[in-house]
Amino acid sequence: MTESRPVRLALIQFESELGNPAKNTERACQMIAEAAEAGADLVLLPELFSTGYQLNAIGPILGDLVEPVDGPTVRALQEAARAGGCYVAAGVALTRELTAVPYNSSVFIDREGSLLGTYDKQHLWALERFYFRGGNGGGVFDTDFGRVGVMICYDMGFPETARMLALKGCDLVLCLAAWCKEDMDGWYLNGPSRALENTVYTACVNRYGVEDDLVMPGHSYVSNPRGHIIAELEGEAEGVLVADIDLADVAAGRMDGRYPPYLRDRRPELYDDVLLP
Repeated sequence: MTESRPVRLALIQFESELGNPAKNTERACQMIAEAAEAGADLVLLPELFSTGYQLNAIGPILGDLVEPVDGPTVRALQEAARAGGCYVAAGVALTRELTAVPYNSSVFIDREGSLLGTYDKQHLWALERFYFRGGNGGGVFDTDFGRVGVMICYDMGFPETARMLALKGCDLVLCLAAWCKEDMDGWYLNGPSRALENTVYTACVNRYGVEDDLVMPGHSYVSNPRGHIIAELEGEAEGVLVADIDLADVAAGRMDGRYPPYLRDRRPELYDDVLLP
């Protein structure tokens, strides 16, 4: 019998103020504390929560908003994780050493407040390519309850991204998003599909709010390894979705036949060469 690996997730459906990282980070840390009080093991914050997303507005001033990985936003998140005794995954705009080029990135922080690493969005959407450099891999983090993978928004529409994370042993895949109202059909298709075809849990946290003509309605959710949404914030408002899952169910379901054996029955000799550039 597989030993239980329970995880309490807290998906913070965040409403940002454009171009105000200090205010947004202070509010986010308050919400992390509230989630930790509710027993959260892993807290999720969406894409570019600290700056806002609307690039027509923040693009021209992005150089003033982007921070290094040891900047005030990440340090505040580290302190919030340490104080709450929880892991934190959050979408932020980051620079790297020796270059000022920004990345649409994320950080993954452990219960002690240590930065386990970063993940840079691999697939840039629309105007993002004019402001950010695309990432080239990574997104896998080991926790005390299992291996977790991270995607950012548009990445979720590419099956290869989640498949790579699953093949690297991730039982839970996160998507940190700023998903717009016009594309909500894809929002509800992509997360459950990535869960089903990889027999993993997916936890998809979306932004809420209006930034100029950009409307982000939220609807954060968690899907189980059969692609069923098992928890959702249905109201269009800022809020926190708390969901309990057991990652031991992933291996157990693959073994007892409850989940389709897609990973086992892959035939990479037929198609891996087609996936190469």
